[in-house]
Amino acid sequence: MDKRQRKMVGHGCIVMIIGLLAGFGLVMSLIGGFEVLPGTILEFEIPGDSGAWARAHAGGIMNVLMIFAGALLIGAMQLPDKTAGQIFWMLVGAGYANTLFYYGAILSETRALTFGDNRFGETSVAGVLGFAPALVFAVITIYAFFVLARVAFSENAD
Repeated sequence: MDKRQRKMVGHGCIVMIIGLLAGFGLVMSLIGGFEVLPGTILEFEIPGDSGAWARAHAGGIMNVLMIFAGALLIGAMQLPDKTAGQIFWMLVGAGYANTLFYYGAILSETRALTFGDNRFGETSVAGVLGFAPALVFAVITIYAFFVLARVAFSENAD
């Protein structure tokens, strides 16, 4: 595994930690607080609904799988250095952008799905900060996998 692949694994681990921590948010949103001792719940409310926390938890973990798969493919496909570098920033960037999206969705009425108001509520800074990078990296990620598919199906592939 080369340095670029190791860095992808490192970034994937950071995104994983954030996704796993969202699991605590999910539990707290479901029970309305935090169990400090068995049967003793310190009651409080956290922003967002349980569904948004579940998406942040599961989605974060899925993004890590995408980053890890990209790291493995860079080596397995013996991508040229330039292409490997592009795949690196595209997939790592997508992992972080999607993480921002999940937390923007937790903190905004619009679920970070639009720049303006939508049927879920009024726009907010959190919604825009969650939506903008996710929108950009949604397109970039599709392109990244197009590049990988093109290389995989190329005549020069071994």
